[in-house]
Amino acid sequence: MTDRAKSRHEESDSGLDAIIGERRQLIGLAYRLLGSLAEAEDAVQETYTRWYAMSPQQQAAIEAPGAWLRTVATRVCLDLLGSARVRRERYVGEWIPEPLPERTDWISGRPGTTATDPADPADRVTLDESVGMAFLVVLESLTPAQRVALILHDVFGYPFAEIAGITGRTPAACRELASSARRRVRASLPPDASTAHQAGLVRDFKQAWDARDINALVSLLAPDATFTADGGGMVAAALHPIEGGEGIARYVTDLAVRASGGLTILERTVNGRAGLVLEYQGVTAAVCAFDVANDLITHIWAVRNPEKLRPWTAR
Repeated sequence: MTDRAKSRHEESDSGLDAIIGERRQLIGLAYRLLGSLAEAEDAVQETYTRWYAMSPQQQAAIEAPGAWLRTVATRVCLDLLGSARVRRERYVGEWIPEPLPERTDWISGRPGTTATDPADPADRVTLDESVGMAFLVVLESLTPAQRVALILHDVFGYPFAEIAGITGRTPAACRELASSARRRVRASLPPDASTAHQAGLVRDFKQAWDARDINALVSLLAPDATFTADGGGMVAAALHPIEGGEGIARYVTDLAVRASGGLTILERTVNGRAGLVLEYQGVTAAVCAFDVANDLITHIWAVRNPEKLRPWTAR
C-alpha cells in the first residue's frame, strides 16, 4: 500500500470511528426525548440507516457529520413523539418512562462543546436531573416541540438558532417553546432532594417493606403521596394511581404478603437515583423509582411491563 493510499485508508477509518462514536450521545439524546430506551435505540438505528444510505460523496460533503446525525436523530424523535402519543392513549393502564439501570456512561452533554447561548444559568437542567423519573414524567405532559426545545437547549446547551434549524421554526419560537416548557416543569417538580438523603429514605422504605411494617411505611410517605404502576396490560398492575400514604403502605404490604416468601427487594440505582428492584423467584418483576420532598417520599413509580424491564433482565 502506498503512503497516499495508506493515508486515505487511515482517514476513512478515523471518519468511521467518529461516526460510530456518536452513537452513545445519540442514544442519550433520544432517550431524553422519547422516555424509552427501546424507542431511542430504534431512532438511532434509523438515523444511521439514513447516513449509510448516502453515497460516499454525499457523506464527504457533510462538514460536521456529528451535527448531521444529531439533527436527523432529533427529527426522527419528533416524528416518533407524534405517533407515540397516539399509542399511549391506547395503552392499558398508566404509561411510565422506561427505567434506566445504574448510572449509564452516556449521561453526558454535547460532545466537545460548551453552551454558548447567553441564557440565565438557572434556565438549565442538570444532566443527571434530565434522566430522573420525575423529570421524564413531567416531559410527557409537554408537546413534542416543547420537549425538543427544552431538552436541546436546557440539557444539551444548543443555541436557539441551531434548534430553529433542526425544528424548522424561528429562534424566537424555539425560545418561547423552551420557556413555556420550563415553566411547566418548575411548577410540577418539588425542590430536588440530595442524592444521599433520597438513598436513606429509600433504604428505610425497603427495610419497612421487608418487615411488612405498615406503620413504618406510612411514616416515610407523604400523606398525599402517589403510587403509579405500569404493567402495560401484560402483567397484573394497578390500572390507576394509588393515592395517600396509608393506602400505598397497605398496597405494597399486601403485595409482599401475596408473594409468599418468593419476593426479594434490592437496592439499586434507577435513573441516576436510589431505587428498588423487586425480584420474584429470581426474576426481575418490577423496578421502582422514587421522588422525595420535605423528608418524605412523595411518589413511587413501579414499572412492571416486561418489555420495559429488558435492560434489567439482561444484567
